[in-house]
Amino acid sequence: MDAAAERHFREFVETRSAALMRLAYLLAGGDQHLAEDILQVALTKTAARWASIDNPEPYIRRVMYTQQANTWRLKWRRRETQVPVLPDESRDDDTSAVDVKLTVRSALARITARQRAVLVLRFFEDLPEAEVARILGCSVGTVRSTTHRSLARLRELAPELNDLKAVKEVQR
Repeated sequence: MDAAAERHFREFVETRSAALMRLAYLLAGGDQHLAEDILQVALTKTAARWASIDNPEPYIRRVMYTQQANTWRLKWRRRETQVPVLPDESRDDDTSAVDVKLTVRSALARITARQRAVLVLRFFEDLPEAEVARILGCSVGTVRSTTHRSLARLRELAPELNDLKAVKEVQR
């Protein structure tokens, strides 16, 4: 990579790393360490092909999805168990909003990686169905049916999320 390309890559990482980390965190089901690994691998792969990438944002998102899907396929990931860690310090936050956030995090961690990816791309990234289908390499119909099944599964895992008032409190 020449100096100009390296400078452009560094600028991209500086400006987009926070948003990409949020995406990785959601794709990882709330596992901060796995999210960091996903993002690091995606940035490494993107840097290696930087000169041939016209639009880096969709490329790195696709790499992140692929990396996330590959992590749950590995045998060593199946042996790990997530353990909630309580913060050492308290923070000012509305208890009900925190409860909803924890419920959503727990429910997202309990659905399949593909279902989580579809929900993150559709509702967190606010991408249209056609774009999600392109990123995931499937048809629009598959995105629609996966979205429907994923939302139904979330409702089953966390029926308390059906209360719109609780969801609105999180948005504030």
